[in-house]
Amino acid sequence: MRTIYHALPLLVILAGCGPSGQAPEPSLEETARAIHQAVITIDTHDDINVNNFTDSLNYSQELSTQVNLPKMEAGGLDVAWFIVYTGQDSLSPGGFGRAEANALSKFEAIHRLCEQLAPDQIGLALTSEDVRRLHGSGKKVAMIGVENAYPMGEDLSNFEKYHRLGARYVSLAHNGHSQFSDSNTGEADSVWLHNGLSDLGKKAVIEMNRLGIMIDISHPSREAVMQMLELSKAPLIASHSSARALCNHSRNLDDEQLLRLRENGGVVQTVAFGSYLNTAKSEARDAYMQALRSRVADSLGLEWADWSQFSQLSEQQQEAVVANYPTVSKVADQMARKKPDAPPAVNVSDFVDHIDYMVDKIGIDHVGISSDFDGGGGIEGWSDASETFNVTLELVKRGYTEDEIRKLWGGNLLRVLDQVQEIARNWPQG
Repeated sequence: MRTIYHALPLLVILAGCGPSGQAPEPSLEETARAIHQAVITIDTHDDINVNNFTDSLNYSQELSTQVNLPKMEAGGLDVAWFIVYTGQDSLSPGGFGRAEANALSKFEAIHRLCEQLAPDQIGLALTSEDVRRLHGSGKKVAMIGVENAYPMGEDLSNFEKYHRLGARYVSLAHNGHSQFSDSNTGEADSVWLHNGLSDLGKKAVIEMNRLGIMIDISHPSREAVMQMLELSKAPLIASHSSARALCNHSRNLDDEQLLRLRENGGVVQTVAFGSYLNTAKSEARDAYMQALRSRVADSLGLEWADWSQFSQLSEQQQEAVVANYPTVSKVADQMARKKPDAPPAVNVSDFVDHIDYMVDKIGIDHVGISSDFDGGGGIEGWSDASETFNVTLELVKRGYTEDEIRKLWGGNLLRVLDQVQEIARNWPQG
């Protein structure tokens, strides 16, 4: 067990001094709050719906979304990576074109938030220096990740286009095999398209290295991940994955992958997604909650489907379900709290179990934090951005020091970004 590190700002300590000049020992929560305020907290995966980025409805308001500026402020979440996500469609020009239009609309929405809707509250960061500058000015920080390179079609020049639009990490696949890479979902039926990366995917790895884009290995297949670790000249990230040794899900990283990621210099961003954290608790709770959410959605007249059906929906249906998720989930959660037969939910303790495991396995320098909010993520105790402090509190309870918590909450991720961009700056010309 780590020694608990007590650190409070000097003024707070002096304010609590008694007549003898001795500062009282800070409580665990006081220690955690001081640390939470002192570090930059970065969540590397937050999905968005473009309908929440309009003049009349946007993230400057207290929306039902798990992430918005008031909730970030309430929970002390400093940096949100907003996600340009597109679902998997046919590998055809028509499919690529429809996906590109969707992706560009999400880039536009993020820029609109930062440049038009709330420029006094949040700014877009492209580098670690930007993050620190914006945070130092008192603003929240947005960064952009691309979940699924599918909308780029077969034109590698689109990686540069997306990079100019602000993308600083890209995943080559999502839940379905793309033109670049097999997906983790192939484990369900053992049907593969490329046996890892396609030839185009291998070229994409080098192109991302050249541009300074972090390569995200959270959704591609195990074989594709191992090939990316072999090919990449720069450290990789898993933007939202956990430990397969604790939860045997194809979206998690096994010990061999974790050790290879450490050798690569990368970082795995532990994800607060119940079914990736504790299989038994999640399955029991999910079965109960799926039925409850379905009843809630039906009573409210809202479009709904559970996540196992999500990939089968049209893009319009997917967006409707994502938009309805916070409302339906909130009502169902309130109902579940009053039902004595409700199975226990996956919680912050389960989440930090994965952090503990991966820190012990690959070291404090290679582990980080993510939520997958507004994309299915959220657990008891960290159900939205307003509860972000609870993660820091649990880390302090387990004996993590301020320096260690600073690394977990974003220091490691920014270190990787710096290294990836440094490699790009020194990339051979011509």
